[in-house]
Amino acid sequence: MPSAKMKSSLPRAIAFWYLNTRPKSIPQSLWPAVLAVCFAARTEGFSGMLAALAVLGVVCGHLAANLFDDYFDYLERKSDYRDHLKHEGFRARIGKCLYLTSGQTTLAQLRRVALGFTLFTLFLGGVILYFRGLVILWIMGATTLLCLSYSGPPLRLSYRGMGEIAIGVLFGPMNMLGVYYAASGEFSAPLALLSIPVGLLVMNIVYVHSIMDFVPDRKIGKQTLAVLLGSTTAMLAVLFFVVFFPYAVIFYGIWRGDFSPVYGIWLLTLPMAIALFHLMWLYVRHPERRISRRFWMGPMSAWQEVERLGVDWFFIRWFLARNLLSALCLLSMALCFVAP
Repeated sequence: MPSAKMKSSLPRAIAFWYLNTRPKSIPQSLWPAVLAVCFAARTEGFSGMLAALAVLGVVCGHLAANLFDDYFDYLERKSDYRDHLKHEGFRARIGKCLYLTSGQTTLAQLRRVALGFTLFTLFLGGVILYFRGLVILWIMGATTLLCLSYSGPPLRLSYRGMGEIAIGVLFGPMNMLGVYYAASGEFSAPLALLSIPVGLLVMNIVYVHSIMDFVPDRKIGKQTLAVLLGSTTAMLAVLFFVVFFPYAVIFYGIWRGDFSPVYGIWLLTLPMAIALFHLMWLYVRHPERRISRRFWMGPMSAWQEVERLGVDWFFIRWFLARNLLSALCLLSMALCFVAP
């Protein structure tokens, strides 16, 4: 019979590993997946059970990928390089995966937990595969390969300037089309078009991150897209495209008849997009200028703690990029039930 100590330690272990999976990033996989379910709910072959399993699988797979990212980064750079850079006078965030660098857990334990998340994700995919057939197997295989290749060998896409693009493809088109097929047993051309702006906005979250980590990433030789571009002018030009092209895609879809004209409501989020671009312009041109959080920028959890740690300059931009994606997905979900 398990002891009281074992019973009490299990919830602490679950909480410990959950916090270290970077749960703040869950919306970038969850909302696109739920949006795909909302589209699929209008089809004859819709299965609520398979839709729920697909969304759960997407989130678990995302958390597994976050843990593997920490694992491979730690193997490559020991993950405490940002702390050293701060001591050298560079502006950098607190170190990555402090639970490893502080000795709270071991690399072997991290690998086991990441594999556990992965196996559970594959189990959920296996159930969907049983009902939906071999198409799901191809989607699962491609997704797993791309997730592991993000920071893992031999491709190590995040070290070759391709990580941001891989994230956009994974959490946009592959995520949404895979969940839609799991839920409905078919594909959708309008959803495929919608997955492009969603994928760009997911990519935007990681790209904003890489612009702000430009100095430490370049210092250690990590070739993110920002490092690959090199100049701040090029970084901002790409950011402009990534932030504003999604609106062009939506209005193209309205013009083609793929979306109802009411999808023009996306313009309500334009102030957030403009604010994000402006804040990133300030970051690369006038990094010393302080900025204030505004209520319309959306939720920013544990903000007082963020300010206490002195990383509000980073997280106000990262949260705004994440909240822009969330707002557009939530608006689109609502439109699924009021627009043809």
